[in-house]
Amino acid sequence: MSAVPDRYLSLDEYFLLEEMSGIKHEYYQGVAYAMTGGSVAHNLIIANTVGQLSRQLEGKDCTVFPSDLRLKVEATGIYTYPDIMVICGAVHNADKRKDTVANPSVLFEVLSPGTANYDRDKKFQHYQTIETLRDYVIISQDSACITQYTRHEGQSWLPREYTQIKEAVHLASIGCQLELMAIYRKVSFDDSGQISRLGDK
Repeated sequence: MSAVPDRYLSLDEYFLLEEMSGIKHEYYQGVAYAMTGGSVAHNLIIANTVGQLSRQLEGKDCTVFPSDLRLKVEATGIYTYPDIMVICGAVHNADKRKDTVANPSVLFEVLSPGTANYDRDKKFQHYQTIETLRDYVIISQDSACITQYTRHEGQSWLPREYTQIKEAVHLASIGCQLELMAIYRKVSFDDSGQISRLGDK
């Protein structure tokens, strides 16, 4: 991500920038950071995960949203676009805006080379302040590796790592099981650019 433009923006100026530029930006303490597009693997992982969630949440009071929906973290004031959000119950709009929400139950980020450390550290610090959040799931796009953080007793978060392709991420908070083989379906971990058949069998 890169900061644009080279000056502090008011919140109204940030919203106007979003509307006029057609580019998504993260916004924090007066600075807007342009968010770049994802790789083929990044997008495949999001699509595969959203597909699993949509099927398993059918008939439940939870809804999955991909990365076009903006999140406001009320406690810290950051505005950002998680790769995937699951919201249970009524959607709470922030700032009276229909394009911005404030009450996710589960958040997913697919790691990119430029944002991996940020997603694991500072971004997670922001997310931990969301009272409704129960799980934060970080997905690698370079190898079969997923880290799940589950809220336990207030602000304590229990991590669990999944590295076996036959494992499944268990999200008790929304009653879903996400198979790694399905998450990584057609994703290649080599440098050839070819899409593998992983998970097609």
